[in-house]
Amino acid sequence: DYLLLFSGTSFLFFGIGCFASAHLKTEFIRYGLPQFRTLTGVLQILGALGIGIGFWWPALQLLSSIGLTLLMLLGFSVRLKIRDTFYNRFPPSSILSLTYISAIYSIATFNAFLGKHYKGFNSS
Repeated sequence: DYLLLFSGTSFLFFGIGCFASAHLKTEFIRYGLPQFRTLTGVLQILGALGIGIGFWWPALQLLSSIGLTLLMLLGFSVRLKIRDTFYNRFPPSSILSLTYISAIYSIATFNAFLGKHYKGFNSS
């Protein structure tokens, strides 16, 4: 749960940063994708909220975790495409790893939720 809480909180701040940070605005220009800054911020905020609400509604947490993992996979791919240095690729690759682990955890949590709340569901 702590990993999901950390992930959700981080993406909330990253998402807000897409709107408020001059540095992130410059970074999206450097990536050659300034038109996706707003969309990225919205998706990060929605994903963060989905993770938070997902503590009570596991299906939303699962979808949000998978969505943020895909978003980070795309973000890391951009870093590879623009041939960023290892130093610049390390943070997004670390966050990608964390979101992937969060998604796997969310799958297990959702599976347990189904097994507990729906008779006849085989959770194995």
